[in-house]
Amino acid sequence: MKKHLVVLLFLFVPMAIYLLACNTQPTAKPNAGDDKKQAEDALLPTIDTSKIPNDSMGALIRYGRNLMLYTAYYIGPNGVNGKYLGNKMNCTNCHQDAGTKPFAFNLMQSHDEYPQYRAREAKVLTLAERVNNCVMRPGNGRPLPLGGREMVAFLSYFKWINSFVSEEQKYKGTKPLQVELMDRPASPTVGKELFVQHCQRCHGLQGEGLMEPDGTTFKYPPLWGMSAYQPGSSMHRVIKQAQWLKANMPYDSAKWFAPILSDAEALDLAAFVNDDIQHKRPSPATLDYPNAIEKAIDYAHPPFADTFSEASHKFGPYQPIIKYWKDKGWKPTY
Repeated sequence: MKKHLVVLLFLFVPMAIYLLACNTQPTAKPNAGDDKKQAEDALLPTIDTSKIPNDSMGALIRYGRNLMLYTAYYIGPNGVNGKYLGNKMNCTNCHQDAGTKPFAFNLMQSHDEYPQYRAREAKVLTLAERVNNCVMRPGNGRPLPLGGREMVAFLSYFKWINSFVSEEQKYKGTKPLQVELMDRPASPTVGKELFVQHCQRCHGLQGEGLMEPDGTTFKYPPLWGMSAYQPGSSMHRVIKQAQWLKANMPYDSAKWFAPILSDAEALDLAAFVNDDIQHKRPSPATLDYPNAIEKAIDYAHPPFADTFSEASHKFGPYQPIIKYWKDKGWKPTY
């Protein structure tokens, strides 16, 4: 009998310990990846398109979202609802996920933020005027009628996505992801190597992009050439583009909390893409910023309020420019 009891205890005790261990909550701290994922999920709310109302307002919201995603189809050079864009790019090429992706020129607060003063035009703009700013510069087009269905649809959509943002979430993911500026100029030569490594497979060897089979729009947009964005576009500024690249490219692997490109690589890559000596673009109607003292430091079109060259404003190094401005009591923007 004692022998059988010992055998039973030998079998039961390890099993009990195993079962107890399986039912005990782990006490280890979540790893850094879990923390980052939670941070990403909390950054901005998920847009639930099933909540768009089924009424006249809802129809405009849906159309506005479609205009963000399929801009060229509706209002491109061969647009079914008007020919306003001069190229075949879509708003979502820069304002990713129809303007709702964090750190991708996010638009979820745009309805709250306008009207606002814009240094580029040196005047207060309405949100409708800001939409046309994009239609004319990156889109290389002509302005939409302010009271037209397309403009009203854009504004209706922006108002709807704005409704998802709480007070606590304001300014999280709607502003650029910052990059640390280098103590050397951004290098188009280094940037070209990075372009071949990370970008050529989608945007093409000549930065021409990849057109959809039906020719309506680009699957991957052009980065330079006559079908790309104009000088004067935000993407044409090296720091501004580098901030966007760090958070979003390569598109199939980068996350804002786990970028593929280093800060220096993002700046070098932006320098190559925006090198006007190597890459031609459509000519803008105006180079903007009528007040030089309000000009972004990486906006490389004279006249300048400081003593730095066009190349310095284009590629940097930017710290000497920033110091100069601060010593003068001016506020540098970038």
